[in-house]
Amino acid sequence: MFFSNESQIKEINRLKRQVADLQIKLREMEIKFDFEIGVKKAHILKLKNGEALSDDYVVNNRSYMDLTPEAAYELYNDFDQDFILLDVSEADYTPAGELPEAIRIPLEELSHNLHKLPGKGKSYLVISEQGVRSIKACRFLNKSGYFNLSNISGGYKYWPAFKNLTSIVSSNNAA
Repeated sequence: MFFSNESQIKEINRLKRQVADLQIKLREMEIKFDFEIGVKKAHILKLKNGEALSDDYVVNNRSYMDLTPEAAYELYNDFDQDFILLDVSEADYTPAGELPEAIRIPLEELSHNLHKLPGKGKSYLVISEQGVRSIKACRFLNKSGYFNLSNISGGYKYWPAFKNLTSIVSSNNAA
């Protein structure tokens, strides 16, 4: 199509840019909507399964739950519960005790190793050294489409079965 009028060409280019900007905004809205739907589905599933939801989780539209180490330990020892234990501690970190069934993927390697996780529909307990890396992992996993996530607050440092082991290891290192 040939335009002799330069102002028409400028107007067409402006409209093309405007359409491109609108397409970007639409895609961003779709992503946000999908995220919100995923969070709501996670809330509904937890309610359906009889899980207690904190006010913070619902009111602030949290995408993962924070569990106390004691609550996580109780869940861990309940053989009727089906979950994946994901350890995102640093590669060279050795906990005071062992959780042999944990899938160990350091946080820095998680984005390249999502294929090692059993699936987005599974329930995940996420643990790390002190719970900071596990929060970051929950946020990353959520953005990657995982919605049934629980962070173990305090991580290995406060894991009930390891509390006494941690103090023994610390006192042996001090000797």
